[in-house]
Amino acid sequence: MQKIDPAIVADVFYSKLFSDKPALRRMFPTKMDQQYRKLIDMLNAIIARLDRLEELKEDIEAMGRRHVGYGVKEQHYKLVGTALLWTLQKGLGADWNAELHEAWISCYNKLSGVMINASQKEPI
Repeated sequence: MQKIDPAIVADVFYSKLFSDKPALRRMFPTKMDQQYRKLIDMLNAIIARLDRLEELKEDIEAMGRRHVGYGVKEQHYKLVGTALLWTLQKGLGADWNAELHEAWISCYNKLSGVMINASQKEPI
């Protein structure tokens, strides 16, 4: 996917997310450029540390706590995961396979679990 413009990847992801659940659109800014960068930066950080995800734990926890303020609920994480997997599958095309699918599900479940747990804790 490195050959694909990151803005296109982010646009496809958010288009899928908002198509699946239009009510989520109101949780995001009108201009999505900065949001696109945040998504791509986070995906790049995750991919760079796939074998060392624990290095991202504090950042992921902080993100989970921030998302509470945006109105994110636990059920939204499943929608995001679905949109992410769909985007990756479309972007990777013929390179997408069952092993990658399972690996991304596992990765996303770990990261979203950290975010959900952090969102349920009292703020410091």
